[in-house]
Amino acid sequence: MELAYIPSPSRGVLYLGPVPLRGYAFCIIIGVFVAVWLGNKRWVARGGRPGTVADIAVWAVPFGLVGGRLYHVITDYELYFSPGRDWVDAFKVWEGGLGIWGAIALGAVGAWIGARRMGVALPAYADAVAPGIAFAQAIGRWGNWFNQELYGHETHLPWALHITSSEGGRVPGYYHPTFLYESLWCVGVGLLVIWADRRFKLGHGRAFALYVAAYCAGRAWIEYMRVDDAHHILGVRLNVWTAVVVFVLAVTYLVLSARRRPGREAVVEQGASDDPDAGEAEAETDADDGETKAEAKPETEDAKVDVTKAESETEKESDPDSAPEAKAGAKDTADSGKKG
Repeated sequence: MELAYIPSPSRGVLYLGPVPLRGYAFCIIIGVFVAVWLGNKRWVARGGRPGTVADIAVWAVPFGLVGGRLYHVITDYELYFSPGRDWVDAFKVWEGGLGIWGAIALGAVGAWIGARRMGVALPAYADAVAPGIAFAQAIGRWGNWFNQELYGHETHLPWALHITSSEGGRVPGYYHPTFLYESLWCVGVGLLVIWADRRFKLGHGRAFALYVAAYCAGRAWIEYMRVDDAHHILGVRLNVWTAVVVFVLAVTYLVLSARRRPGREAVVEQGASDDPDAGEAEAETDADDGETKAEAKPETEDAKVDVTKAESETEKESDPDSAPEAKAGAKDTADSGKKG
């Protein structure tokens, strides 16, 4: 008997009347909201407009869900198209089965479409949402806990996952909680990207590339621990090969991008500085300047009058005909002339 373990939920769905509330779906939805919320904060901090991340996510999220499901169905086609299987189950996303590789790939296509419509460069957008995606994955992995799936080899560690369901070939027992390992790893990846982005001012898609590389490094060893059925190539699980290939591509992009385009984008969204509040503040400043000029104008005019008077008096003093002494001197001279 295990003294300590992680219990599995007795069921992964609750019913609100006739409406099913599935834990797996809730985890995906919460993850999406976290990714958009954090991505928006990072986007605005980089000089973008609030709401741009959500507008692009309207395209990226549906594409990502379709891509994730397609990858799962293609790589595990025997679950849906083998004899005795119902192909309609391929559309039951709520029962689990979203491949992150397909979700990121097709989600990037949706993000590219949304970014073009918004006039935004996709690499800058990807950098902003990268850590949020990692946190979304961390939350989404708990959907596997609700479905009692994707666990590892049997173990007697204190944090072993207790599987109670026997559906789908499951054998009740205590196993490595690989869903938890990957969830914690994704949290670490998100924190790593945030730290590295602040420390090294990553730009031009390098923050996203770091997220991809770091995730793949963790996914490779976690994948080795899983016991669910999977295709193998040269004795190695398909997802391990995928993680290795994508890791190499991400690191290559990091190196080449840093050499060709060092630094970070100065502008991530054109016209993002057109803030109504700033316009009002500018109007208020202009109004204050106008009042100041109006107040300063009379004083300036008075000063001009004083200067004019001073110049006039100076001219009078310098004019011999206008001075009384000069007139008196001229009269004495005339009298002297008459006397002579």
